[in-house]
Amino acid sequence: MMNVNIYYGGRGLIEDPTIYVMNKITEVLEELNVSVHRYNLYEDKRNISVLPKTLKEADAVILAASVEWLGIGGLLQQFLDACWLYGDQEVLQTLYMMPVVLSTTYGEQDSNIYLKKAWDLLGGLPCDGLCAYVENHVDFETNPAYAAFIEKRVETFYRTFTKKMCILPSSDNAVQETISRSSLISLTPQESEQLSMYVSDETYVKTQKADIQELSEMFRKELGVETGASPADDYTEQLQKHFHSIADISLAYALQITDQDRTLYLFIDDGSLTCTYEKPEHNNINVVIRLKQSDLDAIIAGELTMQKAFMNGDVTAKGDFKILRNFDNLFQF
Repeated sequence: MMNVNIYYGGRGLIEDPTIYVMNKITEVLEELNVSVHRYNLYEDKRNISVLPKTLKEADAVILAASVEWLGIGGLLQQFLDACWLYGDQEVLQTLYMMPVVLSTTYGEQDSNIYLKKAWDLLGGLPCDGLCAYVENHVDFETNPAYAAFIEKRVETFYRTFTKKMCILPSSDNAVQETISRSSLISLTPQESEQLSMYVSDETYVKTQKADIQELSEMFRKELGVETGASPADDYTEQLQKHFHSIADISLAYALQITDQDRTLYLFIDDGSLTCTYEKPEHNNINVVIRLKQSDLDAIIAGELTMQKAFMNGDVTAKGDFKILRNFDNLFQF
């Protein structure tokens, strides 16, 4: 039995017409005695980097994108990046790919071309796919003419990958062969797969970063180079630097840095900011925020907002949540 993998880069919304098309494709392929496995990228974002190894199980792949405002979306782009960095090139060169792009706004044609171009640069074999603008998902899903068109296009794709039909060469593939790979480290497929597993392991990555930082500090001390301000001093300095005052507002935050066992108190009074690690005598704290040092570093570096960290569950808080939302307005990194 032949295998087809579907990689879905949408958000899994009920009204997403791409889900209907994927279900229709699955139905047609299973009638043709093809095993179909769908990978919903939104369900396991942290393991996207290891997904290229699943290409070994497939005879063909389908890349399904939902265009909600612009482009194919970040999750599908991450998967393509992982294929470029960690994919087995010998496997990719034999894989036929059909793009499926449904748009509820604008840009489905551009995204369709983008997916085909990306697969071409990866060394794969892009095929004609399904591309449509959907104004009303109910009308689209109940239209028998659209269903018939989808079935015919899937049958064409089935004949293409089962009979190993010839795909004409393109300049993108020539560029990939001669230039684009020259700057990459030469790794065996096994080494690339192992590297992708390390990249997806958040604990391993954090440990490596900590080891690198430790070695860096050690060598700086041996060379007699000043290591600079302590993390505590740096936090207060950065918070002061990026503080945007709001007149006639008085409030207080307590940032409990759990892995440092320290609490940074931020007192804002009529446009002025005071940062201190000393516990105040009074208990007029509006919001207590618990977070790790890495999360605070990411917020100060502008890689993450306090609101997003809270919504992700990386940060917990108690107190007045309206004041919690004001943090990103008061501190603009």
